[in-house]
Amino acid sequence: MSKIGIMGGTFNPIHYGHLLLAESAYEQFSLDTVLIMPNKHPQYRMISSEISEEHRTKMIQLAIASNSHFQLSYEELNRDGATYTVDTLRALTTRHPDNSYYFIMGADSLFHFESWKDTKDICRLCEIIAAPRVGQVSADLESQIDYLCAKFDARIHLLNSPNLDISSHGIRKKIRNHQTFKYLLPETVEEYIREHRLYLEQ
Repeated sequence: MSKIGIMGGTFNPIHYGHLLLAESAYEQFSLDTVLIMPNKHPQYRMISSEISEEHRTKMIQLAIASNSHFQLSYEELNRDGATYTVDTLRALTTRHPDNSYYFIMGADSLFHFESWKDTKDICRLCEIIAAPRVGQVSADLESQIDYLCAKFDARIHLLNSPNLDISSHGIRKKIRNHQTFKYLLPETVEEYIREHRLYLEQ
């Protein structure tokens, strides 16, 4: 049996904040692999800009090339229509029933987790690793975790990780404004963005 982490997102572009959370989850929960899984049409948000799937996946490949326990997953890109976490988990557990799955998410998402499609099934199919923002571990968050665990029989764990205040939106804004974005993402990804002149117009 393998312990598989899943880190979904638009990764537009992938940056050190994403990579640090994935690595921290790998270490803290003794995972065998972390799937870096770009969304195609996530139900919860629109993907900013006209950046192609090919560009996003290439940047992920460059970012994780030196890490043998990170793996790019095309699971959601290969599916038509809106992508839902529960559908991804159902597909993975059907194909690999012996694996245990750990879904990595921002702790702030726990406050609207009930609105996700088939929340109870998500909780049945995986354990949740919630990454709090700096200073976010509070009585409200702990109360929400207790509530979800009781209502959905959820298994929710808080991730103990350094928190880098980096966002893909902030990086795109810096590029658009011709500001430096060095040290926010891997150098190979920075070079790719410059070479292909990405995010200059949005």
